[in-house]
Order: sequence, then C-alpha cells, then structure tokens
Amino acid sequence: MSALAEHIPDRQFDQEDQPLFMVMGGEVHDPRRAEFVDLDAMDMRGVFATYDEAFTVWRGAAQATVDRAFIKYMIIRLR
Repeated sequence: MSALAEHIPDRQFDQEDQPLFMVMGGEVHDPRRAEFVDLDAMDMRGVFATYDEAFTVWRGAAQATVDRAFIKYMIIRLR
C-alpha cells in the first residue's frame, strides 16, 4: 500500500444510486442511426438529475432543429 493510500479513508459515495441523464446531439451520417459525423462538434446540453428535466431540454433542442434531418439529439442515462 502506498503512503498516500494509507491516509485516504475508504469512502462510500452517497450518490451511487442517483440517476443522471445527459442530453447531447449533433450531425449524424444517417438519421436512422446514432453515428455522429464530428465528435468535436457535439452539442452537449447538460447533465440532469431527472428524466423529466432532460426530456424538456431534449425536446427544445430537437424542435429547434426539426428542419435539419441530419441533426439528432438524444438522452443518455449515465447512472
């Protein structure tokens, strides 16, 4: 055991069971799939504690780009 590890107590993280939802989107190669053209150009809208919050943000982003068939937004559950 390293000297540093001896001074760091074992911790139980109190948020292990907290669900997190990320909203992200960008240009895809095929609108029927989720393969993005440029990962550096992804639009990250944020991480949210509830699905309802994420859904509201997703809906706004999706509606704002409804005329652009190759732009796709999605909600991803992180935990």
